[in-house]
Amino acid sequence: MQIFNTLSGLKEEFKPIDSNNVRMYVCGPTVYDHAHLGNIKTSVSFDILYRVLRHRYGKNHVTYVSNITDIDDKIINKSLASGQSIGDITKQTYQWYVEDMAKLNVLSPSFRPKATEYINEMIELVEQLLANGHAYEANNHVLFDVESMPNYGFLSKRSMKEMLAGARIEVADYKKNPADFVLWKPSEDNQPGWNSPWGFGRPGWHLECSAMSSKLLGNSFDIHGGGSDLIFPHHENECAQSMCAHPNDDFAHYWVHSGMLMVNGVKMSKSLGNFYTIDQVLDKAPAEALRLTFLTAHYHQPFNFTFDGLETSKQNLDKFYNALLRVKDIETDETCIPDERVVTALEDDLNTPLALSYIHELVSELNKAGNHEEMKKQKSVLLASAELLGILYQDPEVWFRGESTDEAQEIEKLIAERKEAKKAKNFALADKIRDDLKARGIVLEDSPTGTTWKKI
Repeated sequence: MQIFNTLSGLKEEFKPIDSNNVRMYVCGPTVYDHAHLGNIKTSVSFDILYRVLRHRYGKNHVTYVSNITDIDDKIINKSLASGQSIGDITKQTYQWYVEDMAKLNVLSPSFRPKATEYINEMIELVEQLLANGHAYEANNHVLFDVESMPNYGFLSKRSMKEMLAGARIEVADYKKNPADFVLWKPSEDNQPGWNSPWGFGRPGWHLECSAMSSKLLGNSFDIHGGGSDLIFPHHENECAQSMCAHPNDDFAHYWVHSGMLMVNGVKMSKSLGNFYTIDQVLDKAPAEALRLTFLTAHYHQPFNFTFDGLETSKQNLDKFYNALLRVKDIETDETCIPDERVVTALEDDLNTPLALSYIHELVSELNKAGNHEEMKKQKSVLLASAELLGILYQDPEVWFRGESTDEAQEIEKLIAERKEAKKAKNFALADKIRDDLKARGIVLEDSPTGTTWKKI
């Protein structure tokens, strides 16, 4: 299995520390608003990696941690602006996120820790950094001393000058170096905080992931991932904290990053009017179409989202589900394994575009299958292969009909009325019902066994 390692800048053979417990940590969302397309792209990318690791090493031999940041200045500012309590904001937004992940068929990680549940571990980490000479107290803050780490910047491969120019550095006269970053900071009475050896305060953002990954995965683990925008300063500072607190360990062996998301060729931004949350996109297409759209490009490369691309994914899923609809009564072989070509493509640094090309071929082979045994075999291989990509998980009839129970009941009622009209030789009414439904994007298909319908 090959994977691109940001640390080396090369695609490398993946060699886990312990093949009986492959460990991966991925930075999750800060819960203060709806998930946007960039969040979703990252989640889908690492869901594919999780699925591939589970396939290769066994479902019970992979530990996946993806955190929830529920203490952050953005959350505090949202509370002040809205009048909602921080607890209400994070609880509601966390639920939105979990629901969004379910819509996109993103597997739940082994652990989804919340930062506020690991404050003690964060305090212990700061104490260790102070004891090791890599941190200092100043103006009621505790800061990491970047000059105490000779190779600071090794992950992002930036010089100190480049790091200062490329980051939003908080200017403070109590810092030894402008690049020194906050490990612990004081909280006002109206801000969330915890008692610590340095007074009432709260952790810095970078500290949270270092503490949670260490607690749940150990001081050394296999993969650390996130969006490419996190390489600096977040992941760079995580490396600094973790490696200086635990000098005998080497933190993450492989750093994996998903590429930047653009919309219509430019970086997604609220100021440009091309910023979309998942709900805004799902008004135009099903969640599975959005998931498939992200898989059409390599995870490591910048991705250009367009609504035309989303529509193409919807049309491809229609073709896939049409093939499955034809064999909906054919049972599957639960012991069937994925097509080896799909596995090989995904084990080559998650080459989802190549894997999808084989899915298209498997669909064609299913359409050509002429007898029961061939249909069973091809259907089983297709579904086993699609599971690695997290697609084709729905009943084909549900895909075409949609999920509205009220609408389905109404359509079934109209089909029954049409049937009665045909019995009474009222063909004008029968045709009108059919044409009205077609105008709504619903196609009726008559067969000797009855009438079925699907959305187009």
